[in-house]
Amino acid sequence: MPVSKVDRPGAQQWVPEGADVEALRAAAPSCRGCELWEPATQVVFSAGAVDARIALVGEQPGDQEDRRGVPFVGPAGRLLQKAVAEAGIDVGTTYVTNAVKHFRFTQSAPGSRRVHASPDVGHITACRPWLAAELARVDPEVVVCLGATAAKALLPKDFRVTKHRGQLIVQQTSRGEKTFLGTIHPSAVLRTPEEDRDAAYAGLVADLRTAAAALG
Repeated sequence: MPVSKVDRPGAQQWVPEGADVEALRAAAPSCRGCELWEPATQVVFSAGAVDARIALVGEQPGDQEDRRGVPFVGPAGRLLQKAVAEAGIDVGTTYVTNAVKHFRFTQSAPGSRRVHASPDVGHITACRPWLAAELARVDPEVVVCLGATAAKALLPKDFRVTKHRGQLIVQQTSRGEKTFLGTIHPSAVLRTPEEDRDAAYAGLVADLRTAAAALG
């Protein structure tokens, strides 16, 4: 049965105006902007430097992130940390978050394995006020969108990861002009057949190096 618009009022009414990142993080557990809050274990907000020069925006929390309440702590997160370091980016200058703050999954029965399900446009739209507020507060110079979901949240509608990845895109934001870059999500590297995985990983590192170079 399709979810009605009433079930997705959007997060705006739960986002405290003018709040810093810690206040946003404290307010996020009360959000009922979409239906994903109910089956998830908890909201997963962000991590990293609140004055970061570069922000890394992913899709949504995974199973381990949902259980621990911290983004990018599962296999994809560990691969991302390795790629960030290899690209010459100081992790202390990064801020990591997701376009959607709750884990969306399917589950055949209670206690069975929870299977990742990608957020749809309605979830991205409902959660966007959190992302806009945190990026406005952190005010990074460069924003890296990891995967199609983050790209849908922040990049032009005609952006396609397969066609435009690694390209620097300058956009007007509430904090002036900022540089954006879209690339694959690290989980896409993990899903790549083993014989092609090294090349996929190298491509991610190359895109992150482009982002690093844009910092000047």
